[in-house]
Amino acid sequence: MRVIAGSLKGRRLKAPDWDGLRPTSDKLRETLFNILAPRIAGARVVDAYAGTGAVGIEALSRGAFDVIFIENHPPAAKLIRHNLDSLGIDFGATVLAVDALHGLELLSSRQKSRAIPIEYVFIDPPYASASDYTRVLDFLDAAPFLAPGAIIIVEHRKNFDLPGQFGSLRRARVLKQGDAVLSFFSFGS
Repeated sequence: MRVIAGSLKGRRLKAPDWDGLRPTSDKLRETLFNILAPRIAGARVVDAYAGTGAVGIEALSRGAFDVIFIENHPPAAKLIRHNLDSLGIDFGATVLAVDALHGLELLSSRQKSRAIPIEYVFIDPPYASASDYTRVLDFLDAAPFLAPGAIIIVEHRKNFDLPGQFGSLRRARVLKQGDAVLSFFSFGS
């Protein structure tokens, strides 16, 4: 795994040495950030179910102002911290070692002290955890920390039937690549 573009272009990320973690592929991240590139600079991003942190690190490399990594699995949270440290990222990154929904609830409770709302949320639960998609997207439908027009990007397997709407969140785009799909939901627009 490597950083695709930006200030950290070409730098390697440590991959997990255990089974069960499915990092977003370099090719899929490149496609994702080719779509987001014009608007990622200066943005606040949440990388939920962050795994290795590759998506959030890519956002930072491309100029995101702030990335909040949410990862419940202790070895994965440690791996994210290792990747951030090895790249010299000591500003604009926060790792919350909690369940994704709990992490989003923490962000919600802290929103009053935040002047800048979050523009992008990337969600990549384990493919086998179908209920996590619904729990998190239902919560995000009423999240006070999202900017109007925020984009929620959900990675899921190709044969998973993800609904096209969660309250006011509406799927605006679907991108298929191999066995993975990115569903883009828009918030409040």
